[in-house]
Amino acid sequence: MSGRRKKVDVDPMIRGLRLKFVAVTMVLVTLMLGAVVYAASLSARQDLERLSSGVLHRVIREEPGQYGTDIGAGKVALPYFTVDILGETVYVTGGTYADIEDTEVLTAILSECLGRKETEGLLPAYGLRYLHRADGWRDRWAFVDISMEAAALREILESYALIALTALLPLLGVSILLSWWAVAPVERAWRQQRQFLADASHELKTPLTVILSDADLLSGAGLEDRPRRWAGDIRSEARRMKTLVEEMLSLARSDAAPRAAVLEEVCLSDVAADRALSFEPVAFEAGKDLRYEIAPDVTVLGDGARLGELISVLLDNAVKYGEEGGQIVLGLGKSGRDAVLTVSDTGDPIPPEALPHLFERFYRADASRGQRGGSGLGLSIAEAVAREHRGSLRAESGEGWNRFTYTMPLRR
Repeated sequence: MSGRRKKVDVDPMIRGLRLKFVAVTMVLVTLMLGAVVYAASLSARQDLERLSSGVLHRVIREEPGQYGTDIGAGKVALPYFTVDILGETVYVTGGTYADIEDTEVLTAILSECLGRKETEGLLPAYGLRYLHRADGWRDRWAFVDISMEAAALREILESYALIALTALLPLLGVSILLSWWAVAPVERAWRQQRQFLADASHELKTPLTVILSDADLLSGAGLEDRPRRWAGDIRSEARRMKTLVEEMLSLARSDAAPRAAVLEEVCLSDVAADRALSFEPVAFEAGKDLRYEIAPDVTVLGDGARLGELISVLLDNAVKYGEEGGQIVLGLGKSGRDAVLTVSDTGDPIPPEALPHLFERFYRADASRGQRGGSGLGLSIAEAVAREHRGSLRAESGEGWNRFTYTMPLRR
């Protein structure tokens, strides 16, 4: 349970990550929308080309008064005309064009077509698509106007582009919201790392200062009683620092590569009873009454040593932070398919705002409680053990009791 912590300023880094997330997301979204617009416009263009080409193939075989085709929701007539060439004579044999026969425009169109080898193609300068068919005794040419095709394609492209640009605005808002959600774990981990280093440095500084001070006094002491006390201080602080370093290493290994608990059949009742017996003298010296209510034959799959470590952490926490002359109760039982272990102690209630942070490293609900010993890493280690066994560890406070409850699956 560790003191109030100062907020570490990581805004510049987190802001940069969010901006990169939004930038990458928007680039990808823009590329995807561009690809969709391109594919849709290409499909629309092919459809329009098939429509005008279909008109050409129809009118080159027949000579109806007018041909039309469906474009969109309405009936649109495509302007066309057909030309037959018999020897040196040119006849305009049908179509919707007026006053085109015997004109310079027709002569120029035919001259350009006769100079080509392709039987079908485009005449961009005149806005026409042509189709040539030779019957042996005559050459027939069919022409259809593509200005409507180009206009329709242009309108489709503009509509698609407008839709894509309009979609980018809400997508930008969504990507900004997603950036906050995606970067939140990174921000939390970064803050915890920075705070962990700051708190670890602070925790190590105190025992090191005591050790160095006593060592300096020992080196220049002329008295016989004080050096013995100083040596005791050195041993005590060295043990405290050793415990802290071991706990930090345990958590560091858990972060680097979370270990999987060794799944062996374990009688949790025996483990809990052994730990309760080992803490009886500790609780007695602290002036607290330790009681335990352990159901028999509560069997689980897990690592007995690690589960014992979890129970020890909870009992140690209750001994340190329970009220003077209070009670500590260790309970173990079954609930459905789960084993439920509780460690309760009487004392001042834990503030509600502190409950979500109890399993954070170096956190104490009350800064003054740090004077009672401990490094503030015990509950973090207990939670790591709970995760290894696919269990859950939660804290509750109320009605004069502070309670930690650990739940894990029973052996099936």
